[in-house]
Amino acid sequence: MKSSSSALVILVFLMASCAGIKKSGSTVDAYENYQEDLTESLIQFPDLAELSKKSEVETPKEGSLAVDEDLEFSINKWRENYSAERYWSGFTVLVYSGVDRDQAFKTRNDLYTYFPDMKSDMQYQQPRYLVKIGKFINRIEAQPYYHQLKEFFPSARIIQDRFQREGYVNPEPIEDGQRQN
Repeated sequence: MKSSSSALVILVFLMASCAGIKKSGSTVDAYENYQEDLTESLIQFPDLAELSKKSEVETPKEGSLAVDEDLEFSINKWRENYSAERYWSGFTVLVYSGVDRDQAFKTRNDLYTYFPDMKSDMQYQQPRYLVKIGKFINRIEAQPYYHQLKEFFPSARIIQDRFQREGYVNPEPIEDGQRQN
């Protein structure tokens, strides 16, 4: 009996509180004629029809893409900036990684057979053998090689790697008499 009377009291309280809520459209009516001008903050894009008429716009050369030109520019800029560095970070296509020496040599030989124009590099980092293809500055350069290799070597993947700059000459060692302590 006590629980039903408490439930009745709660029900009456809820109904009374709902009846006190005033429903009015006054807040909606207040914003009925609201207007805001956002033209100053919008991004303005040039008219493409006008740009195509101007002689300043360069069209890509036949048979090449603008992306290729941008990529070539970026690579040359990168080479200029890091020409004095002994090592550089980049990407390579890892074809084999494992502890089986015979499988590593077989993978390298298969690469020579299937892809004679690609130079492979086999390394031993104890306890595993690594067979890699290429030294690339970015992943985009490695993608075509990766897609060619993936068909014959399903475990191939693009990884980050560090390379010694080609043509780097070690600086002259400092003689004992010239050291500054």
